[in-house]
Amino acid sequence: MASIWQVIIIPFMGTSLGAACVYFFKDSIGARLRSAFAGFAAGVMVAASFFSLILPSLEMSSDMGKLRFIPAVVGFGFGMFFILFLDLVVPHTHLDSSEEGIKSGLKRTTKLIFAVTLHNLPEGMAVGIICIGWLHGNEKISFMGALALAIGIAIQNFPEGAIVSMPLLSEGLPKWKTFVYGTLSGIVEPIGALLMVAASGIFLPIMPYLLSFAAGAMIYVVVEELIPEIIETTHSNTGTLCFATGFMLMMALDVGLG
Repeated sequence: MASIWQVIIIPFMGTSLGAACVYFFKDSIGARLRSAFAGFAAGVMVAASFFSLILPSLEMSSDMGKLRFIPAVVGFGFGMFFILFLDLVVPHTHLDSSEEGIKSGLKRTTKLIFAVTLHNLPEGMAVGIICIGWLHGNEKISFMGALALAIGIAIQNFPEGAIVSMPLLSEGLPKWKTFVYGTLSGIVEPIGALLMVAASGIFLPIMPYLLSFAAGAMIYVVVEELIPEIIETTHSNTGTLCFATGFMLMMALDVGLG
């Protein structure tokens, strides 16, 4: 049980460390660094989606022969539409939005926190789903594989924590408060993971669908939130190189530890 807690809490620790950047930077993150952070996070998420989620989904469905792609395709599609639905109904602003683009009465800080909380939800679900497979002895998923995914998400959560806390600091909030907000934006990850584990009896029979569901949800976040953050600056090359770095790092973690 201690190992489960270690895996589940690691991504949240990454967000907390990133939020602590408010104590080391001045009052904002430059466009180049912001693009680098977004690119790195996107690279990690894409690699995690493929190597940690989609590939195991396909392997678990190998008894379906040439139709083994069906659980992966169905789950991936549902994951995309699930986050799309939340994107439409949860009041939030995109990570690259300006204050002029916000038209509701909610404060920008609140909407930014909602945005990153929504962003973190599929990551927590992915960790929980991987833990379900490992806990129930699925031969395609090991503890080291679950640990690799958790570490990879924690690494990409570091820039996410900074992306939340630093803009709040530039709006005049005290450092301790921006740190708390940045940290709390990641609390949905361990909660989501624990909920998935708690309902493992329901989810275990549909593991291939769940793995690809988590992948679809994560890819939606990459395309909707992170890629625009990379390309809508004058430093898109930096973001692209950091995307490659994040992808290679997560691939190495998954293959090396999984």
